[in-house]
Amino acid sequence: MLYPELFKQLESVRWDMDKDIPWDQFEASQLSDEQAQTIKMNAITEWAALPATEMFLRDNRDDSDFSAFMSIWFFEEQKHSLVLMEYLRRFRPELVPTEQELHDIRFEFDPAPPLETLMLHFCGEIRLNHWYRRASEWHSEPVIKKIYATLSQDEARHGGAYLRYMKRAIGKFGDEARTAFAKVGVLMASARRTAQALHPTNLHVNKGLFPNDTIQSRLPNPEWLEHWLDKQIDFDAAWETKVVDRILHNMSLLMDQSFKSVQELNRFRKSLAPSAGAPAAA
Repeated sequence: MLYPELFKQLESVRWDMDKDIPWDQFEASQLSDEQAQTIKMNAITEWAALPATEMFLRDNRDDSDFSAFMSIWFFEEQKHSLVLMEYLRRFRPELVPTEQELHDIRFEFDPAPPLETLMLHFCGEIRLNHWYRRASEWHSEPVIKKIYATLSQDEARHGGAYLRYMKRAIGKFGDEARTAFAKVGVLMASARRTAQALHPTNLHVNKGLFPNDTIQSRLPNPEWLEHWLDKQIDFDAAWETKVVDRILHNMSLLMDQSFKSVQELNRFRKSLAPSAGAPAAA
């Protein structure tokens, strides 16, 4: 089982909200109303760990190891939402999300193949790590800069934990797992070709609620994410390239291959199709 070791590793580096966040260094003049609004949207988005955890536990009933790891992931992700709300409570109390605004993004996700979902969230952690690094650079207020830097490090560690479970899955399921991971990897590394940000919170997950079935669509400002990325933190082509490179690097390690481009990863995916079998294709 991976859970006991991951628990020890993540416990040893876990930060304390009171001791490790420099609340006393707050500089009011360095926080604009526009920036504070983005913090509110991030706080609500991070609350989406709640429905995501419900999905993971439902779709991984036969995997107690991974389900136990969810206790760590869920705790740390909800803590992200909490620290952002605590920042607002201290310095912009009028912007603290209401309980209803938080509850609005809790809805049921349609069942999905567990291996593909695992890869989707692995890529999501990589992307969020880079988004938060860029947000930390964009902000000028010292406390929120520190918070975003701290959250970005958590997301990187979570990605590393997901990668451990992906390696285990390849050992168990072979080409079925490789096909699932390569398929989603091609999708998530192709953001330059899409009109929207490729992250789990921006993907449709419930046909019955379409089009109001993404986390972002249920925020107080559904257009916030694209504006935040394009106009505020300026997540440009150079930063997107960093995300793609990290996905390809990790896919290279995982598959024991060398992928220099999305096209190479896609060719590898196609080469697996005959051996992966009908269940994986379905």
